[in-house]
Amino acid sequence: MSKIAVITDSNSGITQEQAKEYGVQVISMPFLIEGETYYEDKTLTQEQFYQRLQEDVDISTSQPSPEDVMQMWDAALQEAEEVVYIPMSSGLSGSCQTAIMLSDDYDGKVQVVNNQRISVTQKQSVLDALELAEQGLDAKAIKEKLEQEKFESSIYIMLDTLKYLKKGGRITPAAAALGTAFRLKPVLQIQGEKLDAFSIAKTSKKGIAKMLDAMEADFENRFGGVQNVHVAVAHTDNEAAALEFCEKIKERFGVDTEIVVDPLSLSIACHIGPGSLAIACSKKIMSE
Repeated sequence: MSKIAVITDSNSGITQEQAKEYGVQVISMPFLIEGETYYEDKTLTQEQFYQRLQEDVDISTSQPSPEDVMQMWDAALQEAEEVVYIPMSSGLSGSCQTAIMLSDDYDGKVQVVNNQRISVTQKQSVLDALELAEQGLDAKAIKEKLEQEKFESSIYIMLDTLKYLKKGGRITPAAAALGTAFRLKPVLQIQGEKLDAFSIAKTSKKGIAKMLDAMEADFENRFGGVQNVHVAVAHTDNEAAALEFCEKIKERFGVDTEIVVDPLSLSIACHIGPGSLAIACSKKIMSE
């Protein structure tokens, strides 16, 4: 019997295929598209999502149902002694708080990690949980370690369009029209709780430079150097640019290991649209 089962949601960017490879389980996030419910990476592929997005249909995110969450926990506990559940940031969705309430009925056997991460940094938390379990930590200790390190990550995202921020009411139509007219490239950040404004650039080249400068400052001032973090690149339907961005990062920071390239989770893509580019890092968890 495996002692610890690690479960996350598809906001981590971990696909069902990757979940099998890692030995974890992934709850698919539901999306409501023109009144019909779809499930990420099960009945809704990345390609289908962006196709519908470009058709300007109504797309909204939702939470997994309590029944779906508990069914997955119950099934996992048939094979494991404890569950570590890592949902998306509580600052971006109510699903984490819902899970914490549901876990009260499991007598400590289900530990819900509220470490304020999403997408590639949430994925890294899943990989960290697996490593900590290998080291012999129990579910409660893994939860405490991940929450202790919860703000030790950073994401900067350059948008290709202001259309979806306007559609979601995050900026005014006038600001969107002005930005579009001047082809401005907003740079957003995720530092734990929420998606926030960071800067704005006149060109993609300058936007990339701003992201690299910001991440370099984080490496130096927060993480003690690039050698202490896992670096990742993410994108929304923009893989070719993401691969090119990797080479710039390696050249700038002297990274000699492979940089993971992943799509940003669809819950983020809903708000920012296609064509975005992101750099992310998560501080390495040190062995006790």
